[in-house]
This record gives sequence, C-alpha cells and structure tokens, in this order.
Amino acid sequence: MKKLIYVVCALLLFTAFSSFNVEPTYKMAKLKYSGGGDWYGDRTALPNLIKFCNENIKTNFQAQDEVVEPGSPEIFNYPFVFMTGHGNVIFSDQEAHNLRKYLTGGGFLHIDDNYGLDKFIRPQMKKVFPELDFVELPVNYPIYHQKYPFPTGLPKIHEHDDKRPQGFGLIYKGRLVCFYTYECDLGNGWEDFGTYVNDTQETRLKALKMGANLIQYVLTQ
Repeated sequence: MKKLIYVVCALLLFTAFSSFNVEPTYKMAKLKYSGGGDWYGDRTALPNLIKFCNENIKTNFQAQDEVVEPGSPEIFNYPFVFMTGHGNVIFSDQEAHNLRKYLTGGGFLHIDDNYGLDKFIRPQMKKVFPELDFVELPVNYPIYHQKYPFPTGLPKIHEHDDKRPQGFGLIYKGRLVCFYTYECDLGNGWEDFGTYVNDTQETRLKALKMGANLIQYVLTQ
C-alpha cells in the first residue's frame, strides 16, 4: 500500500512538472482594425514565426496566434502584437487611447506595410502618440543585432517600388514601443514556403531570422 502511494505521488509530481515545462508562457496576436483594410493578411505568418522562435531562440509561445482589437482590454495579454495590410486603417478615440495605454505599459506593436498601408497608418498612429514621429532606426540599433546579425538593417523580402527597406520606430521615454517595417514585406517572408512563387528558402530564412531578432528584442528590452 505504501509503495502504491509512493508511485501515485511520483506520477502526480511528474505530470505537474511536465505540464509546467510545456505550458506556453506567451501568446502573439494579430491586430484586427477598422477602416476596410485587410488586417487578416499573412495568414500563416505568425504560426511559422512562433515555431521558428520556439525552436531557435527557445521562446515558449502558444503555437497558434490569436486576434485582438485595438480597443479591447484583451490586448494586455500579449507582449507582441502584429499588424499588417494594404489598405485603410481607422482607430477610434477609444481605440487610440487603449493602444497608447498598452504600448506605454510595456506592450509592443509591429506594423508591417504589406504595400499601400503607409499613407493610412501614419496619421492613425499620430492619434495614439501625437507627440511622437516615426524615426528611422540606424543599422547599429540593437533590434538588428540579436541572435542573428543584420549589419545593413532590414532584409528585402518583396520588391514594389524599387525602394530600400526601412525600419521606423516610435520611441516613448527611451523605449521602442512600435516598430514599423516599410518596403520590406517581412510578414510575407514568414508565410508558408510556396505562398509566393518567386520566393526562395534563403529569403524566407532571412525574414524568419529578422523576426526572431524582433521577438528576442521585445522579450528582453
């Protein structure tokens, strides 16, 4: 009887320990915004980035991403929120206020221009931070020098207007709270291989490595 009790206790401890080790610590979300833009783009991007980060920089993200709205209190559950699209974006006053509260309270927003987002997102982020302007981050900024070095800055994933890729930031009280990737299409590079016929595995790997740098930076800054 005593032996059976020991076995049961050992099994319970093993189960609890195993559960503790495999339970996801973090979750990622995609931002669902109003205005008619295709917020739902890059459908396979975040699950692939999550898998790459969990395997290569030993993060512990939930395997599937979630969806969150800028005005929702649920946004505070995510250390990293991803936003993409081609078209119009509208933040209500309440959404702008909530997004500001999230970002100044420790949250992080990555905006990835999927081509055509730029003229819409800049005035909307002005609602969130009227006192701030996007500034281009220099190539020696720490976000480019995490596990994977990118000495020349962002990799070019897709070509649109023959412009160089640029990484812009909103810096609040010395902290980068929003990273905006322009003329890069970083999120496209995270998608399933074959989604875009001209993409190569080499280009996709560069995108995933840059994404991992971004996540590592967010979780350790």
